[in-house]
Amino acid sequence: MKSLLLPCLLAAWAMAALCYESHESMESYEINPFINRRHANTFISPQWGWRAKVQERIRESTKPAYEISREACDDFKLCERYAMVYGYNAAYNRYFRQRRGGK
Repeated sequence: MKSLLLPCLLAAWAMAALCYESHESMESYEINPFINRRHANTFISPQWGWRAKVQERIRESTKPAYEISREACDDFKLCERYAMVYGYNAAYNRYFRQRRGGK
C-alpha cells in the first residue's frame, strides 16, 4: 500500500502542474474577440492606407515572371496538382504556354 501511495501522489502532483490553466488563455473566451467589419481599418490612418495601396500597386506591376506564372497555376487545380509533381515551371508550360501560341 505504501508503494502505491508514492506513485499516486507523484501522478497527482504532475497532473496539477501540467494541467494548470492560466488566466492568460482565457482571452479566447471573450464575448466578442473580433473587430467589427466597419471598424476593421480604423486603426490605420488614411494617409498610411493610401501609401499602402500605392505600394501594393507597385509590387503588383513589378512582379517577377515566375511569381505571375505561379499565381496563375495556383488558381487552376489541375495545374497546381501537376506542379506538385513536376514543378511550377513545367506545369505552367503545360497548361498555359500552349494556349498563348508558344511551344
